[in-house]
Amino acid sequence: MREITTIVTTAGRPDDVSMALAAFACKKLKISFEPRKKRSVRKISQEMQAHVIVAGKNRYDYYAFEASEPFFFHPNSAAFRLKRVARGETDPFLEAMQLNAGDSVLDCTLGLAADAMLAAYTVGESGRVIGLEANPNVAFIVERGMQTYDTSELPLTDCMRQIEVIQTEAVTYLKSLPDSAFDVVYMDPMFEEIIEEATNFEALRFAGEHLALTDDWINEARRVAKKRVVLKAHFRSEWFEQYGFQQLTRVTAKFHYGVLKA
Repeated sequence: MREITTIVTTAGRPDDVSMALAAFACKKLKISFEPRKKRSVRKISQEMQAHVIVAGKNRYDYYAFEASEPFFFHPNSAAFRLKRVARGETDPFLEAMQLNAGDSVLDCTLGLAADAMLAAYTVGESGRVIGLEANPNVAFIVERGMQTYDTSELPLTDCMRQIEVIQTEAVTYLKSLPDSAFDVVYMDPMFEEIIEEATNFEALRFAGEHLALTDDWINEARRVAKKRVVLKAHFRSEWFEQYGFQQLTRVTAKFHYGVLKA
């Protein structure tokens, strides 16, 4: 079987905007363009044996090979979580992170960047948030989405624009850093158990990389974190005990946060 590549195409009826977006994606990802020619995305994917990025009028859709639904950027839960935090309400993620204005945060598993947006809001303009994404297609979709998503909602827009996206695997990047390079290192690997209610992450689960925690990852995170390492995992995960995290239990939640203090 030939290697699965990635190609770019347009929506069914491309205009100048979608053609320009397609050209940008091809240049940025160094991949080729495939004219739509009235074919379905599924047909193009099967014929080319490829993942497909579709440049539409307002956004990119990413169809991982044999996926039934596309992955695309949307602020998702970040919008209402930010509104609650701005009103002075608590958020379990921020309680675990214990961030201050001016802090630096390394999000090892960016995904849709909802947690990174809350981190950016909390650390403010004087702080720094870097998000790592191993899959180049997902990194591209999320980075472009955060830079161009059309919203007048504040503080959501500012938070999205503040996050720096780096396409790389977490351990590789951590090993390139000096000791105590970030105040907080955060990791949210794909859950070992599927949470049925989390349907909005289904496309990401299919499109993204599935990375398990390793001794190397934890050791490097501890070396790089000045204040703490924070883990998000299924409430039954063995990772909390295995790696010595203080598990912050929540009775009604199916995922918990764990903390390793530096």
